[in-house]
Amino acid sequence: MSDERTGSRLLLDVAAYVVARLVLVAVVAAVILGVGHLIGLREFPIAVALLFAIVIAFPLGIWVFAPLRRRATESIAVFDERRRTERAQLQARLRGESTPDGAGNPGRDGQES
Repeated sequence: MSDERTGSRLLLDVAAYVVARLVLVAVVAAVILGVGHLIGLREFPIAVALLFAIVIAFPLGIWVFAPLRRRATESIAVFDERRRTERAQLQARLRGESTPDGAGNPGRDGQES
């Protein structure tokens, strides 16, 4: 997978998970406010409904959005592994060693050593 595609997939997967979690909080808050109106609490504080929604949505979102979470975690792992490999190659080149991908390092005169 190319670098640009890996990065864009990472952003899309993480953004989808975050948006899904935020939508879940909004839906749970709306349900709490709706139930409050049904039982006669017309002046139910929105801040209280949001706080309850956040507390309820945390464990619920982990269970409901497990596939999204796994996909985002996998994208992060792929991105991190690519960065680790690139960093190891850079450190090897800085030490003057040949890189694991088989490419040699140029010497002082610009020729392969």
